[in-house]
Amino acid sequence: MKYENTRPPMAVILAAGIGSRLSPLSDNCPKSLLSVGGSLILERMIRNCLSCGVSQFVLVLGHRADQIRQFVDKTFRGIRVTYVVNDRYRDTNTAYSLMLASPAIGTAAFIKFDADVVFDVKILRDLIDSDMPNVLCIDRNIALEDEEVKVIVDDRMQVLEISKTVDPKEAVGESIGIEKISAKAAPLLFAELTQMMENPMHYRDYYEAAYERLLAKGTDFHALDITGLKWTEIDTADDFAAANTMFGSPVTTVSRGQQRAQEEVVVKVTTPT
Repeated sequence: MKYENTRPPMAVILAAGIGSRLSPLSDNCPKSLLSVGGSLILERMIRNCLSCGVSQFVLVLGHRADQIRQFVDKTFRGIRVTYVVNDRYRDTNTAYSLMLASPAIGTAAFIKFDADVVFDVKILRDLIDSDMPNVLCIDRNIALEDEEVKVIVDDRMQVLEISKTVDPKEAVGESIGIEKISAKAAPLLFAELTQMMENPMHYRDYYEAAYERLLAKGTDFHALDITGLKWTEIDTADDFAAANTMFGSPVTTVSRGQQRAQEEVVVKVTTPT
């Protein structure tokens, strides 16, 4: 894996939202603690991170913050985790939540996760292994509509635009909500977020608005094509049902060496002699 200054990046997980579209499933449980395929969404995410050598976490909480904190502290004793609470989670959005993580991150490289994304650990491995410093994951095999965060790239997979308002006909795919941010770009990103949040009109903005501001000022982002790998974002009851079909078994923490050994076995079994 390629880490800046030989250190693995931090994981920043945005888990402040209410998840109202999942009601009644989310009436008494935060969305990130719903069970998909036998593992809670947040549990699967943290175990995937640990499998990839990522062991330092920043969790931005809001709705049912104490419930999430208690689960993490009980399930993952000994990991390094900083909790940041967005007390204004009802009237703010992901840009505001990410801004609040700034003191906990400083100038460290990090990987940002939306807490409602369930994904194959290979996506994270490929993201960390990417030579590019600032990378977002995209899926080309998605029917793009208004809800999706759409991405336009050039022929080198360099990102030109990213937002929900991008014309679907010009977009190459959907951003899945997992990005790698370099130590160089991190303070620039937080400066943009802080400036945005000085105006309450931006409280409901998504963090992609800050990415676009960085793009306009010359910070490069590249897209990592993860098409064909399993992932899903859970917003609705239909999404939840589809996720349980896609991810039918609990996740375990598997080291990189174990993963390679498993892949070698698969190759030996499937390769004709």
